[in-house]
Amino acid sequence: MPGRWVACPLLLVILGATSVLSPAVADARGKHRTLAYPEGTTVLTRPAKLSRWAFVEHRAFARERPSYRSKAVARLRLQTSEYTDEIALVLEEWRDPKGRLWARVRLPIRPNGSTGWVRRGALGNYRRVRTWLKISRRHTEAVLRRGGKVVFRTRIGIGRSYWPTPRGQFYIRSRVAGFNSPVYGPIAFGTNARSPVLTDWPGGGMIGIHGTNEPSLIPGRISHGCIRMRNHRIRRLARLMPVGTPLTIR
Repeated sequence: MPGRWVACPLLLVILGATSVLSPAVADARGKHRTLAYPEGTTVLTRPAKLSRWAFVEHRAFARERPSYRSKAVARLRLQTSEYTDEIALVLEEWRDPKGRLWARVRLPIRPNGSTGWVRRGALGNYRRVRTWLKISRRHTEAVLRRGGKVVFRTRIGIGRSYWPTPRGQFYIRSRVAGFNSPVYGPIAFGTNARSPVLTDWPGGGMIGIHGTNEPSLIPGRISHGCIRMRNHRIRRLARLMPVGTPLTIR
């Protein structure tokens, strides 16, 4: 939204913002597991049709289930490390027996795919998006859909085999510009995805989508896990894709 996105310094597009507590949504092997959701849950996000996101207005714990007694899995903060306002993609809502409304959101923590329940009051008004960005690692291609129609397509660079771009369901978490280096191009998008191997990087190795000063390397496996586009193509994407857009990497 105008006025809410702040330019970031070099490298911060891959830094994280949410403090990780106990990864209660992971099993012993560190893999995401599906939790049972309460009866009466209302689905709020359907990629390519209609999705909803919101600014995080109050610091809050995300919990394994919609209950104060449930284990906390992460803590939502008000800003990301890129100094943009933190947002959350809202997947479902549920009202508990005492009339309290809860929202299930995607989390920027490891393991990728983690979600948690927060009180609805911790989030601002819902914003709607009808876009959906799909990344094909096999075809090194990005496709943006709006309402089911393809509105953008481009070849990309992805992570090398030993620094792979992770698969999964994510969302566009921030938009930043004004870098002090041409490495990231004119614009970058932060996501809630994390590198599966660069766990010792600041912020745990957050995955970004950004431009490049080496367009001749695209398409290919060329990065530490981030998704690279030629600069004129990411400028075009920035005109079409709002923050909060669901992201699928296959």
